[in-house]
Amino acid sequence: MSGRAQLMWDEAVTGYDFGPDHPMDPVRLALTRKLVEALGVDRGTDVVAARQAGDSTLRLVHREDYIEAVKAASAAPDACDGSYGLGTLDDPAFAGMHEVSALIAGQSVGAAEAVWRGDALHAVNFAGGLHHAMPGSASGFCVYNDAALAIARLLELGAERVAYVDVDVHHGDGVQAAFWEDPRVLTVSLHEHPRTLFPQTGWPEETGAPSAEGSAVNLALPAGTGDAGWLRAFHAVVPELLADFRPQVLVTQHGADTHFEDPLAHLAVSLDAQRAVQAACHDLAHEHAGGRWVALGGGGYAVVEVVPRSWTHLVGIAAGRPVDPETVIPESWRQEVFARTRQLGPMRMTDGRWPVAWADWESGYDPADRLDQAILATRRAVFPLRGLLA
Repeated sequence: MSGRAQLMWDEAVTGYDFGPDHPMDPVRLALTRKLVEALGVDRGTDVVAARQAGDSTLRLVHREDYIEAVKAASAAPDACDGSYGLGTLDDPAFAGMHEVSALIAGQSVGAAEAVWRGDALHAVNFAGGLHHAMPGSASGFCVYNDAALAIARLLELGAERVAYVDVDVHHGDGVQAAFWEDPRVLTVSLHEHPRTLFPQTGWPEETGAPSAEGSAVNLALPAGTGDAGWLRAFHAVVPELLADFRPQVLVTQHGADTHFEDPLAHLAVSLDAQRAVQAACHDLAHEHAGGRWVALGGGGYAVVEVVPRSWTHLVGIAAGRPVDPETVIPESWRQEVFARTRQLGPMRMTDGRWPVAWADWESGYDPADRLDQAILATRRAVFPLRGLLA
């Protein structure tokens, strides 16, 4: 197996553009790629542009009538009426939507293929992680579910156990739905509590179909959870489950919208804690999946201040060139930011909270604490189904 990393990138993915007033501004992708280049964290990686996913690949997860609806909306966006979740405020139709959505999916599928075949040990597609798309509908800014397609491709290639860990602020509902009945896939989602955030799913009691009980894991975090609580929750649930499941590949989704500056959610996580979880996912892939790691982007709507830095850290960790949090950001990149957005870019690769401290679950818990109550609810719902002590 190659020890090299792959960075999946095609400039055309920036065409995934719902319009000037939509929160998912594709400038976040362009600025991430520029920051990766400016800091040189892609040196030693293979930068690969995969082909767009064809219909046979898309059908691994999506219904044929939905794919045809996306193509129709893509060809005539003004005729879209909201059917299949297309042409809504969240998912406006735009010309070329099918092609660019299939291209993003192709990058994630290509990443999965490279890791499974041993062409790369780690592969990153930060344009991916569009985890809300359902088999038969668009949802939550997501048209095709590249994360689910990557997992489905791994299963098609012969994988028997694939773990998916989603740390986006929103529940990874589309990926959970795609594998709800499949015990070969363990889906773990840490997200803001469904009482306070879209898509209002991801309760601890959602544990998989009867044929796959314990294969879906949901940790619903109280609004306002910060660094110490977020890391405590991650480490209280994820490592033990992965050690039990023994995945052959780890697929992770790293939405940056947990950040305290994100305008669409209510967690209070720093860039430094996001980096810590990225590094933990890397280490868990090596401990439990032979190092095979597919890392995806996701949400994130502080498109200048947060997203490019967070995903540049992700690329650096995957490439074996982790960026020191105290690194000063090159002036050339900050000029690029101003030219594109008329905003001032951040100065350093940290929020000033590194290293992040947190209390390990094994040190004891407080039954009156809301975060610990959330962790306990998840452990009690899932761990016994997997033969683990709650």
